[in-house]
Amino acid sequence: MDDRIQFIKHQGKPILLLDFSNANAHEMQVLLEHVRITVAKHARESLVTLADYTGATVDHTVAAKLKEVLTLDRPFVKKTAWVGTESIPHAFMESFQNFSRREIVTFKTREEAMDWLVKD
Repeated sequence: MDDRIQFIKHQGKPILLLDFSNANAHEMQVLLEHVRITVAKHARESLVTLADYTGATVDHTVAAKLKEVLTLDRPFVKKTAWVGTESIPHAFMESFQNFSRREIVTFKTREEAMDWLVKD
């Protein structure tokens, strides 16, 4: 778990990396619960997060858990970026944003996402 959910630095600023890449549905459920617990330990509006969904399985069960975690994490996360969302159905993406009332910005690469996250 520690290698999938960890702080990385980009341009000297911390980013919480949520690496869901190539996770199956069961692994996604476990990782999402770990994310929820980890994020809740931080101060309100203190985190910027980068989530990588490249090759991850996001089925209806995972999508429901993801909506829950996004909503619970909202007070702690000031900015979030996602990569690897090409395989996530568009309807799920809309649902995530609408349900959680969060702006989720997607990028093609981690580098682009990290550059955006560290901008003031």
